[in-house]
Amino acid sequence: MKKIPKILSIAGSDSGGGAGIQADIKAISFHRGYAMTVLTAVTAQNTLGVQEIFPLPKEIIKKQLESVMDDLNPDVIKTGMLADYEVIKLIAEYIKNKKTVVDPVMVATSGDRLIESSAVEAIMNFLIPNAYLVTPNIYEAEILSNIKIIDLNTQIDAGKKILEHGAENVLIKGGHTKSEIIHDCLIKKDSKEIVFKSKRVDSKNTHGTGCSLASSIATLLGRGFNIEAATSSSIEYVQMGIKKAPNFGQGNGPILHFDD
Repeated sequence: MKKIPKILSIAGSDSGGGAGIQADIKAISFHRGYAMTVLTAVTAQNTLGVQEIFPLPKEIIKKQLESVMDDLNPDVIKTGMLADYEVIKLIAEYIKNKKTVVDPVMVATSGDRLIESSAVEAIMNFLIPNAYLVTPNIYEAEILSNIKIIDLNTQIDAGKKILEHGAENVLIKGGHTKSEIIHDCLIKKDSKEIVFKSKRVDSKNTHGTGCSLASSIATLLGRGFNIEAATSSSIEYVQMGIKKAPNFGQGNGPILHFDD
């Protein structure tokens, strides 16, 4: 039997099932990984938006981390939206020396800032220096790099700047640009950048794409794929999920995580 990679997702829940922990479990399972979770917050949300957020106490987050780490020893860790400085600092202590994919959720699709400046500082100081891969969207990359992204060149420049914080690889996602061709840029330390091109899918069903992409990459890395192959396959997976989306809900619907 081939090794089943153990993938730990550290993130909040999405009661609508399209993003967060729920999307992570679906993407990890699709790619034949074993999904484990550390829940950081409970949300009331659907395709129309987030109605309520209840952050879990730091103590119960710590207990979850201890339980998983002491017994199950994840092969790869993926982090999602983390909005509290002290919680981020705590998580960073537990995931040191682990292959980690950091999805630095900071800005909504609308461009609205989701977390406080102190949390951004914690992500930059504690998570990114130990990250194997960081997967910001355009808005998040601008915050992390302090570079305004206006084209492919500045997208790559921002990625190189983020690398200076200590990450091994940075994938700047281009889905929030207006271009018909999406450029997802993978910037590696001491290596030439790789640009993945894909045609934009005209769809309102894009909820959870960032979570799903990061979890997909994490699982494929756990299965032994190199970073380029894991990224390429994961982009194709999310693109297909958008194309085959079930069109659930009245707003920004979820992608399809499984074969139909």
